[in-house]
Amino acid sequence: MLTRLSIQNFKRFSEADIELGQAVVFIGPNNSGKSTALQALALWEVGVRRWHEKRQGRNSPEKRSGVTINRRDLLSIPVPDANLLWRDLHVRSVESVDKKDRPSTRTRNIRVNIVVEGITEGRSWSCGLEFDYANEESLYCRPLRASADGKQRMAIPPEAASVRTAFLPPMSGLAAVEPKWEPGRVNVLIGEGQTAQVLRNLCFQICSQEPSAGHWAAMVDHVRALFGVELQSPEYIVERGEITMAYREQSGVRLDLSSAGRGLQQTLLLLAHLYANPGTVMLLDEPDAHLEILRQRQIYALLTQVAAEQGSQIVAASHSEVVLNEAADRDVVVAFVGRPHRINDRGSQVLKSLRDFGFEHYYQAEQTGWVLYLEDATDLAILRAFAETLDHPARECLARPFVYYVATNLPQRARDHFFGLLEAKPDLAGIAIFDRLDKELKSGTPLIEMMWQRREIENYFCMENVLLAYAAQGASDDLFGQAERDRRSRIMQNAITQISQALRVMSRPGPWSAEVKASDDVLNPVFRMFYADLDLPLGLRKSDYSVLARLVPRRNIDPEITQKLDAIVDTAGRARPRRDE
Repeated sequence: MLTRLSIQNFKRFSEADIELGQAVVFIGPNNSGKSTALQALALWEVGVRRWHEKRQGRNSPEKRSGVTINRRDLLSIPVPDANLLWRDLHVRSVESVDKKDRPSTRTRNIRVNIVVEGITEGRSWSCGLEFDYANEESLYCRPLRASADGKQRMAIPPEAASVRTAFLPPMSGLAAVEPKWEPGRVNVLIGEGQTAQVLRNLCFQICSQEPSAGHWAAMVDHVRALFGVELQSPEYIVERGEITMAYREQSGVRLDLSSAGRGLQQTLLLLAHLYANPGTVMLLDEPDAHLEILRQRQIYALLTQVAAEQGSQIVAASHSEVVLNEAADRDVVVAFVGRPHRINDRGSQVLKSLRDFGFEHYYQAEQTGWVLYLEDATDLAILRAFAETLDHPARECLARPFVYYVATNLPQRARDHFFGLLEAKPDLAGIAIFDRLDKELKSGTPLIEMMWQRREIENYFCMENVLLAYAAQGASDDLFGQAERDRRSRIMQNAITQISQALRVMSRPGPWSAEVKASDDVLNPVFRMFYADLDLPLGLRKSDYSVLARLVPRRNIDPEITQKLDAIVDTAGRARPRRDE
């Protein structure tokens, strides 16, 4: 079993140290390095195997260039140029040296270093490799230096030489026709992500094994239990050089495998890959792809079970919260937010405090370093509209914030969420903006609590000139358009007048008052009446009210809006996102 992976200068990583286990799940946002870590393991395994083949495990003199690896041999890391394996494409560095009191420069290779640790039959071992760029088609590999002068290198332990990895990207669909491939070609196609071309071949390999292995029968049983269909044995059509495969529905109808849903195909691909590669380190990229939520938990449990039976280790990259929560109870979860780090140490406060909120909140807290609490998405859209009109720095902060919608105007919901996250990230910054409350907010805590002085945020654009501007927009500039604008303005004015009178009759605050609940008491009834008089379906609902905020002239925006935006910028400025160090 592999227990640790250390990486330097490989693709997006300058440096990373990743804990592994019998079953590991990598989590994190897109382009965070999850697949890169899987590829680093695959590159290390290729390097160990190639060194063992060429040197039979013997150390190499310093002047020897190491063994050569062709980029085409990196089946799970398809790149058009070998330098794409180096961080920022930097394969050489130029440094200044003093040579007999004369300044000079020399070129130094930048090496990719990958160290893997493991335990085999109760014995721990470590194996490090370094890779030098040769040219666009190849790179050199040798054991990592064990001494500062480079004269001694780490030995390749026999346990490392016995490690085999098997990389599997997500299902890419299923080809209508699948030729029979040789095993080597199957591996190439998988590495290139062309899983659509190999599923029947993998099943054919397993079905062709000795019946005593029982792998095909086990796959049939698993698929029947999960999807209620009966797999038919794949057949090789010699005349066409093709493999065909079908399944039978509960009704008895026999269908080609291409008719199956993507979830069944994905599950079959995972199982076939596991059974075809016993005793390996399974590198699974998004194994939950195409699976609905209920299936994700079942499939993860099944994968770990089959891997254990096969003597295999699973290292999976996933976006699924279901898979993450399942893995957190028993396996290793590594967050790829900033530098990869384990987040599920048993008994740690991280899991205890985050279980109620879901792992995705933890990712966002680490990635942004601050959280914004609002009532709903409408409030965020309105704040963005005001920030754009004011050309306020908050525009950038509100572009992609970690925002949690409390849905109700209850401060305690925001507090519970924030202080739960704070247990996991002690330097988290936060700001909550509520509609006006009748009680005091808390102060002096890491969560800044604020409220609107008017009844709600909609009050800040609930203005007669804004409503009339909305009514008049969209008409053409010709005489006909002017007539249409005048008509729509009259209808809007009439709606405003009627709603104002109704509020007066009910002894309610006026439509432009800071005390009125603008959304429910003014805007909603005004727009229902306006569109009804136009003989049109309702064209503006509360979720679209940011349109009105954009119509407020800059000079008419209340100074309180700027104060709240300033507070958001200040909070975002105190954020400490987790970054690579």
